[in-house]
Amino acid sequence: MIGFYKEETMSRFSKYFLMKEGDICDYVRDQLPDYFAGNSNITVKEIGDGNLNYVFRAVEEGTDKSIIVKQAGEQLRISAEMRITTDRNRIESEILLIQDKYAPGLVPKIFKYDTVMCACLMEDLSDHRLMRYALMEHQTFPKFAEDVTTYMVNTLLNTTDVVMEHKEKKELVKSFINPELCEITEDLIYTEPYNDAKGRNIVTPENLEFVKKELYGDKALHLEIAKLKFEFMNNAQALLHGDLHTGSIFVKPDSTIIFDPEFAFYGPMGYDIGNVIANLFFAWDNGDAAGNTSFCEWTLRTAEEVIDLFKSKFIAEYGKKVTDIMAKTEGFAEYYLDTIIADTAAGAGTELVRRTVGMAQVKDVTTIADKNKRIRAERINILCAKDLVMNRTQFKTGKDFTASFSKAIAAADKTL
Repeated sequence: MIGFYKEETMSRFSKYFLMKEGDICDYVRDQLPDYFAGNSNITVKEIGDGNLNYVFRAVEEGTDKSIIVKQAGEQLRISAEMRITTDRNRIESEILLIQDKYAPGLVPKIFKYDTVMCACLMEDLSDHRLMRYALMEHQTFPKFAEDVTTYMVNTLLNTTDVVMEHKEKKELVKSFINPELCEITEDLIYTEPYNDAKGRNIVTPENLEFVKKELYGDKALHLEIAKLKFEFMNNAQALLHGDLHTGSIFVKPDSTIIFDPEFAFYGPMGYDIGNVIANLFFAWDNGDAAGNTSFCEWTLRTAEEVIDLFKSKFIAEYGKKVTDIMAKTEGFAEYYLDTIIADTAAGAGTELVRRTVGMAQVKDVTTIADKNKRIRAERINILCAKDLVMNRTQFKTGKDFTASFSKAIAAADKTL
């Protein structure tokens, strides 16, 4: 869609409506009058493929100068019945500004947030690729573990009571209360995958009996998930991204950019870290189905590196940044980190389950064309998830995580 700026249309952005491609040229000029030149032609395309928002890319013809406009709709794109607050884009814009302070170069630049249209205007990263799709082509990214652990350590540790002045941290907790999106997490991650309470789970028919036995019928698992649910709801440990998967990461061989933190809120750090681990396991599923052994080895090696690099960087930064006098007590840093890694195991487990049987699944698995290979991948995910959740306090190192996944592969193969 090519747009031309029209002076008389500017006032129509004084009241919220859901924009389409034809609105974006006027909108950018209204919000950032000097961003594009005079009467230049602007080409606009809607490029969003997520579940919540509408994402437009506007490019100035002749210069290739570009910008992204991301607008929050009032209902989920995957379900018109699920209506959510448009305030999530305000949360996203504000958290990206905070994260840019702590992890510069690892998040996109925000130019402006518009409270009326519930839209943000941000840096275009079209020279990067969405990591999920790149991984589905079995590309590898040697810098990823280094970059994502720097991002997580810096954005998570620096927003805790261990480092921040406590009253300042509590003000941030208030600013990022995100009840509607947290409720989605509470339902889709910590409730429905274990009982299909709302009839929204998506289960491969050949795995239905397996899911009934391993998920719906396992009461010991339900108890642990209940504990994790209320820990998630009540542990305001750090300012989380809240949805840190490979669909929220742009990559190039020499660059990693984390975006889309609209689920951001104060919660347990391990939730973010665990999401990264689980999504590397999903990438393994896809590579294994294609018979790409070297790629699969990279995914598991990277998962180990993410855990081990996070731990080493966390301890180093903790020593530099800690301000609370009791948090300086000998042995506390190691205790604190142990709880984070246990939460990481739990976070990886719940992500593996919900993306395998819940209503928001991942293309890494759903695009596996061979039915038998998909059935196997789903069983591996579920069995690994259960080990990660049930034995979460036993996980200490990166190899502990990959050993669990390897054990799940062997166990799944025995069920087929």
